[in-house]
Amino acid sequence: MKQGRPLITFVIALFAGALVLYFLISLWKTFQDPFTTTYTYSYTLNDSIQTEGLIIRDEQVLSGSGGIVDVTRGEGEKVGVNQTVALIYRDDQARQSQEQQEALRLEITQLQYALGQGEDVSSAAKLNDDILNAMVSLRTASAQQDFSDLEDQVLEVKGKVLRREYTYSDELSAESLTTRLQELETQYQTLRNQSYSAITQVTAPTSGTFSTLVDGYEGLINSESAGNLTPQALQDLLNQNPAGDSAAVGKLISSDKWYFAAVVTQEEGERLEQAGTLTLRFAGDFTQDISMKVEKVNQDGQGQAVVLLSSDRYLEQTTLLRRETAELIFNSRTGLRVPKSALRMVTTTSTDEETGETTETDTLGVYVVTAGRAEFKPVTILTEGDDFYVVQSVREDKKALRAGDEVIVQATGLYDGQLLLY
Repeated sequence: MKQGRPLITFVIALFAGALVLYFLISLWKTFQDPFTTTYTYSYTLNDSIQTEGLIIRDEQVLSGSGGIVDVTRGEGEKVGVNQTVALIYRDDQARQSQEQQEALRLEITQLQYALGQGEDVSSAAKLNDDILNAMVSLRTASAQQDFSDLEDQVLEVKGKVLRREYTYSDELSAESLTTRLQELETQYQTLRNQSYSAITQVTAPTSGTFSTLVDGYEGLINSESAGNLTPQALQDLLNQNPAGDSAAVGKLISSDKWYFAAVVTQEEGERLEQAGTLTLRFAGDFTQDISMKVEKVNQDGQGQAVVLLSSDRYLEQTTLLRRETAELIFNSRTGLRVPKSALRMVTTTSTDEETGETTETDTLGVYVVTAGRAEFKPVTILTEGDDFYVVQSVREDKKALRAGDEVIVQATGLYDGQLLLY
């Protein structure tokens, strides 16, 4: 036992020496690195709520019989009443026959367009100019992403080129093209009669927006029943995984107004109800901010509520969305982000020359490294996070705080104009 005491004493002394060495190293580093800095940058802080919810629309499933389905409408495309949204072919032969009909119809349209140009082509130069102008119009529309008249513009170019061919060719004439047009129309009508019973058209019973997504929620919830949702009922819907109609070719959204229902706390529901409107931002691929109206807030008396939001915008872009995580944004503040430890209160004293009265003024701001010196720049606080402030510069001259400024976070004895030693 007596032999163990020196060993214990040695271990204690070793630990004490290590602790002293640690403090000496820390003190040395303090003198070597007397201050720390960071850079300011533009930052937006949202006052918001994160939640999960369900998109609700008035939807009608469009069913089709067995066969080869060819959807003729794009996702989110507007469809008029009785317009075709899909073709169902009895077999592959019927599908090939339809493709031949489409090719014939396109060629017929081109010939009709070319013949409809008239016989007043006065010179090759004029015809070439017409072709060039038509191509420029097509190129301009493509560059501007304006495809509303794409088919007519393409036909105009093709028709003028075809017109040029038979104007300067002995083999092509208006008579020969008319004969060719009659032959194509006969072929087209024959194919159409042969495949009439082999192709079924699915038409829109009403006008609306077409979507290929049929997920099974169409029969579970609509705009009318959405107003009566309770937190538990909505949670049950979110927990379900309904199966869509396997025979459906798509669905028709019959109203431009759509809804987003989400479960929130009672306090959040009361705040949403008072706000009236807010900004919705989905967490998925669709990141466009959407202005939403608070339609209704249903509380269950147990600390939870359902908020029902509505919008009549971006329906065409959100047809594929259903169960979504979203951010409900009350307001946003944009400014410069600085650490809380960088903010300092500077007191300045001024004396009135007439009265001799002394006045002290407190100014909030940060110290910035400018040309090797500390420069004080006053700011105001817009909002705050856990460990940072979002601030705005008070000044607009060279004393203004700007993005990219090197702000002093930690230092002692700072003053405006102080020479900084690195």
